[in-house]
Amino acid sequence: MQQPLDLLGERNHPKPVWHVAVRAHPDDPLLSDRQWREIAGEIMERTGLAPSGDDGAVRWLAVRHADDHVHIVATLARQDGRRPNVWNDGYRLRAACRAVEDRYGLRRTAPADRTAARRPKRAETEKSQRVGRTEPARSVLRRHVVTAAAGARTEAEFFAALAAEGVLVHKRHSERCAGAVTGYAVALPDDVGPSGRPVWFGGGKLASDLTLPKLRCRWASDGGDRPGPRPLSGRHLSARTARAVLRTAVRRAADEARTTGEFLDLLERQGLLVRRRYSRLDPDQITGYAVALAEGEEPTWYSGGRLADDLTLQRIQRRWESPVSDVDGGPASSLYDLTPEERQAFYDDAARAAAYATSQIRRHLATNPYEAEDACWAASDTLHVAARATGNSHLRRAADTYDRAARSPYGRIPRPSSAGNALRTAARLLTLTGTHDRTTVSILVLVTRLIALVETITQIRLLQQRQAQAGAARRARQHLDHAATGHHLEPDKAVLSTPARLAMAGFPNPWAPVAPVTRASSAPSTPSPHAGRRRGT
Repeated sequence: MQQPLDLLGERNHPKPVWHVAVRAHPDDPLLSDRQWREIAGEIMERTGLAPSGDDGAVRWLAVRHADDHVHIVATLARQDGRRPNVWNDGYRLRAACRAVEDRYGLRRTAPADRTAARRPKRAETEKSQRVGRTEPARSVLRRHVVTAAAGARTEAEFFAALAAEGVLVHKRHSERCAGAVTGYAVALPDDVGPSGRPVWFGGGKLASDLTLPKLRCRWASDGGDRPGPRPLSGRHLSARTARAVLRTAVRRAADEARTTGEFLDLLERQGLLVRRRYSRLDPDQITGYAVALAEGEEPTWYSGGRLADDLTLQRIQRRWESPVSDVDGGPASSLYDLTPEERQAFYDDAARAAAYATSQIRRHLATNPYEAEDACWAASDTLHVAARATGNSHLRRAADTYDRAARSPYGRIPRPSSAGNALRTAARLLTLTGTHDRTTVSILVLVTRLIALVETITQIRLLQQRQAQAGAARRARQHLDHAATGHHLEPDKAVLSTPARLAMAGFPNPWAPVAPVTRASSAPSTPSPHAGRRRGT
């Protein structure tokens, strides 16, 4: 085993040992020594380390010291004095295991379709335990990035949301185009390396769909066909919610702008429809404005005075003249406060959007399950933002668990759909409600809709024969069930969540069983040796 390494001399790799453990599922039949030998040979051939008939391949051995697994060890030096190619060998190893599963009728496992997020390394996990952190920095950062991306509609909003959560952001600028941002990296302030500097993670190191180009595709209108952010549709919003959303957008633009032209341009950049009212005496003078949400039919227009007394153009202009405080003498941050009725309307509209998405996905069960890709992806946005808005630990676990079920194989960005847009609208509404909202009845109604949504997505993933995604959705459903029981509530609020009180309030019973969705067919379950790889000396 050592002789080929000695031939490399100074060209020897610092970690010359290739080691993989191949284990069968406990429910699989007991394999003989001959079968394990064939499995080991299949793995070495498909990974390209020791193809059959190649006398100059690496030297390797397989050790079986238990009934259900073997260890394969190879030295990373060919006998002809060259180094073997081990780049992306994990994908070839996965393909070899799936071939063995089919041959011996073992438990079927998921392909290496690049839908899983980057798992924390062993050193990261041990470091988090040493410093007293409950989870590795990579997992915490991925949750922050996913939640910020779900609630944002532009790149600027995304970076601002990360900064508001205390996340350090480093933007990577283009070397060819001055000022152009081509990527980003994030870090936690208290996660430092041996040099005392923050440990940075690029978006692609967190998950395949969190790179900046793919985030831009998420925010671009119509999947990137037109410039600017994707308009916030008013299709699934009540009149109260639409008015509150417009009021919030207008106040944010009024705080950021300093001139009338800049103010109206900011509104249009947010994806709102804007009308300008001009003076009869001076055709170039703007004396008022009206805004509306993009809708399929005739939009409903709101002038500044209809949104709030202090949002007329004249009062906004007077505020710009004295920017220290608003016209009433209060701080500018108070402008974003919502009334309890408006927050409840936001939750109710988000629940209706989730119900609409569920009905649209169920239509594809019997026709084409692959048409629901966008809705499956957007459901992750709603879960992550709902977890942040409510502060519910069960919702947070459901969102983290569902993460893999949301992604399409090989990092594909799905085509936008009406169901996906409805879920993105729900995520945006929950973002505007703030954090740790305690509207208990509205939260439970939303959770019931999310349970039905995730259950339907589970059936879709089974029809697509994607066992890993179906399993992730099924586990997320279990966490949602825990959130619906109300065990996380304080004693005084747990009383409010009883089925009797909800029935009196006219809300559905969140403990009522969700009707199962029948599916036309399912893939046979035949799953496999699980390969865990480790390189080192």
